[in-house]
Amino acid sequence: MLEVVGLASHYGRIPALADIALRVETGELVAIVGANGAGKTTLLRSLSGVQPATASTLSFEGADIRSERPRRRVRRGIVQVPEGRQVFGPLSVEDNLLLGTFARGSPATLDTVWAMFPVLHDKRNQAAGNLSGGQQQMLAIGRALMTDPRLLLLDEPSMGLAPLLVAEIFGHIAALKSRGTTILLVDQNARAALAIADRGYVMETGRIVAQGRAADLLRDPQVQQAYLGH
Repeated sequence: MLEVVGLASHYGRIPALADIALRVETGELVAIVGANGAGKTTLLRSLSGVQPATASTLSFEGADIRSERPRRRVRRGIVQVPEGRQVFGPLSVEDNLLLGTFARGSPATLDTVWAMFPVLHDKRNQAAGNLSGGQQQMLAIGRALMTDPRLLLLDEPSMGLAPLLVAEIFGHIAALKSRGTTILLVDQNARAALAIADRGYVMETGRIVAQGRAADLLRDPQVQQAYLGH
């Protein structure tokens, strides 16, 4: 579905990503893990078109998307849930969700989102800014689902959440995967991310330094020592 070769990006003269190569197959959940500042968010922003980047290959479902703007990539089905949720606080929960259909998708998907996140249905008329952090994360994921994504980019969905809420959010992500949603997941909680992933990539200072089956990475002594608290 997604193939990346030789992707690079800079902030001014400072290199942020160098020679990134990765792939995501249809129906996979692929995790990208690494320390804070490794370039994980920059990578997702580059894939969604928000961050300028170059690549020798950047293809999605066989189409070259290197020159495409973010809106065009969304219309293809590449949809990102940004770090920090970024919900529209003054708007209602339901209006936040409906904004997800602006470039792609259908309001009919509301019933699917309500079924996945019943608490959002209960609070559908409340301002999104009044939701808890966990509920806002559910809303951000729900807004992305309203676009009927082909590839869902999740950026730090567990950030700032209590452990029980982290487990709940990752449970929802695993459920999405089981329903056939293709997901590229970035999270500093490497253990939780790799536990639900099919494959993983490890990033350091803008480069991929390890990759493989998620179960193998979880057992790798170097990955354990550097990222899993062992």
